[in-house]
Amino acid sequence: MSLYQVQKFLYNLNRDEKLQSIFHEDKHSVLSSYDLSAEEYSALDDGDIGLLYVLGVNGQILMHYAAYLHIEWFDYLQLMRDGVVKHGSVRAGIYAMAGDSVEFTSAYALADSGEPE
Repeated sequence: MSLYQVQKFLYNLNRDEKLQSIFHEDKHSVLSSYDLSAEEYSALDDGDIGLLYVLGVNGQILMHYAAYLHIEWFDYLQLMRDGVVKHGSVRAGIYAMAGDSVEFTSAYALADSGEPE
């Protein structure tokens, strides 16, 4: 996995309006200039916030990509939770999860429901 390349692309996209314009018009030419795995390429191409989170993308970088995609804050948070349910534990980076991702998502479900843990 090339987490560095994913985060480098997102960092550049977040800071460069010209790159944003090019990416909007031709995602594939921009993404092909980075050394990405097929899974990473697909996640960026599809705007799959949940998978990008599970791949280990830093939340400070990822939230700007979500904003670029016009995803509201609370939807962004939910997409990350949904990503863990769909794709499993965060695999790399500072958010990597130890243990069972079911425990992580269950804690959020309980917190959202107001039930005691």
